[in-house]
Amino acid sequence: MISIQLPDGSQRQFPGPVTVAEVAGSIGSGLAKAALAGRLGTGAASKVVDTSHLIEQDATLAIITEKDADGLDVIRHSTAHLLAYAVKSLFPDAQVTIGPVIENGFFYDFSYHRPFTPEDLAAIEAKMTELAKKDEKVARRVLPRDEAVAYFKGLGEAYKAEIIASIPANEDVSLYREGAFEDLCRGPHVPSTGKLKHFKLMKVAGAYWRGDHRNEMLQRIYGTAWATKDDLQQHLHMLEEAEKRDHRKLGRELDLFHIDEHAPGLVFWHPKGWTIWQQVEQYMRAVYRDNGYLEVKGPQVLDQSLWEKTGHWDKYRENMFTTESEKREYALKPMNCPGHILIFRQGIKSYRDLPLRLGEFGQCHRNEPSGSLHGIMRVRGFTQDDGHIFCTEDQILDECTAFTTLLQRVYADFGFTSIIYKVATRPDKRIGSDALWDKAEFALMESLRRSGCEFIVSPGEGAFYGPKIEYTLKDAIGRQWQCGTIQVDPNMPERLGAEYVTEAGDRATPMVLHRAIVGSLERFIGILIEQHAGALPTWLAPVQISVLNISEHQADYAQEVAKALQKQGVRVSTDLRNEKITYKIREHSMQKVPFILVVGDKEKANGTIAVRARGNQDLGVMSLADFSSKLADVIAQKA
Repeated sequence: MISIQLPDGSQRQFPGPVTVAEVAGSIGSGLAKAALAGRLGTGAASKVVDTSHLIEQDATLAIITEKDADGLDVIRHSTAHLLAYAVKSLFPDAQVTIGPVIENGFFYDFSYHRPFTPEDLAAIEAKMTELAKKDEKVARRVLPRDEAVAYFKGLGEAYKAEIIASIPANEDVSLYREGAFEDLCRGPHVPSTGKLKHFKLMKVAGAYWRGDHRNEMLQRIYGTAWATKDDLQQHLHMLEEAEKRDHRKLGRELDLFHIDEHAPGLVFWHPKGWTIWQQVEQYMRAVYRDNGYLEVKGPQVLDQSLWEKTGHWDKYRENMFTTESEKREYALKPMNCPGHILIFRQGIKSYRDLPLRLGEFGQCHRNEPSGSLHGIMRVRGFTQDDGHIFCTEDQILDECTAFTTLLQRVYADFGFTSIIYKVATRPDKRIGSDALWDKAEFALMESLRRSGCEFIVSPGEGAFYGPKIEYTLKDAIGRQWQCGTIQVDPNMPERLGAEYVTEAGDRATPMVLHRAIVGSLERFIGILIEQHAGALPTWLAPVQISVLNISEHQADYAQEVAKALQKQGVRVSTDLRNEKITYKIREHSMQKVPFILVVGDKEKANGTIAVRARGNQDLGVMSLADFSSKLADVIAQKA
């Protein structure tokens, strides 16, 4: 007898070896129909297998359907194979290479004598739909490595043969067949192609074979696949929205910044973009001031010996910009932490000085690969709202609790209310005692509990020196951005000799909490631009008011209105051009200005203004005093 334990704790007995599909069928016909795969075992040792997998001994089994994350991965993996099947059906001379699952979808690389066109892409997608409707069984078989090499060479699939030849000679390889197409793959896959219904091909791009520029340039077809039609439509809608909100496009249209070939990965801020920057920085500077942080400023260039002590010279050097002077090696700092510890070391510190909170708008440089650069979201030079809290072990809990509360308030002011909390715990390779890890991990988790936050635990994802909380915000179209963090670190202060005098008069190493709320200001401003589709809230908008005159007779009055608002600290522009008022209103609306004030003869005579709010809202005619009062409320409330 074979005993199968199910996730609810119940057990099912079978007289002999049994497949995953048969176990699902014994539970119910509905589950048998919905089954895509099975998960054998529990925890890190578990593995996902085909529904045809034969279970030959007692096991723990969970049936995977489209409702499970594993099920979605199986669907996407199988859809990649369906794509290759369709390409081979339409273009028999094409050679297949690899086709993995990626975030939100899959890709497959092909070698073909000419570029695939948009028309080809449409034909391939149509063929995929046709093949899926055949509901052909997906069957697995195993071959010895050399036999598999010979098999694919016989098919003319040189790339597949090369991949298999790199596998150790004593290993078998698995192949999956659907209809006339067979592919090398570890699996698992859906039981039949009829399970693949909701997919779309997105684009074609170039990709070097094995990622080496010396090899042939292949054609990579990207696709997305989902469990339901609604999920697919929501994803495609999100992509459309993301394209409209692309901060690079809006940066050009709103004249905020540009990236120049003379400084790749570095940002040229235009006046309006720099105004946004200043609003974010000054807001965060007030956060520092009001929450017990002392603002500091460290140098950007630091000696090699310091980076050797921190470990960066050995493990991170390729990502650092280095320079030399008078036969000494230096590096542009990729992070602010060592500088803050050097500041802490100046003078004797007592336990009475702790917690000591230092903050800096520190400019950092990292030599990111050119292919990873992305507008102002991923750059080589960036400024962080970087803070370091020097404290005792017993102060970690209170400091983390206060930080989470502060972060929530800051994110809400910027328009983000949905936050995902993740605690990354000790990895296998780590330093420090288990007692210290226990205390630090408990403090991080308890701080979130005290703040009323549900959180995810990510086992083993902490740094080698300490655990951390990652704060990920969701934007208006559901995308996730990991920005904030707080991380426990006893390692770097010890390496750099930071000490304080305890109550007993002994010397001790402080804990350091690395913390950031918005992280890189460049990246956060890019996120803000996309979150608000360029229509930033009034308190952040680079131009808050545009004053437009109908004719030259009101030019002086328009300037008086603008000057009165400027004296109140409002960011105002005037448009006195001899253009039709409808044209001027449209132009300033396209620039996403929160309020447009129109003045004609009647407004000039009565000392009033006609107010239009963003979104084509006509707020009517009012006095400047009334409008100023309303505007002050909107700005103060960060609405």
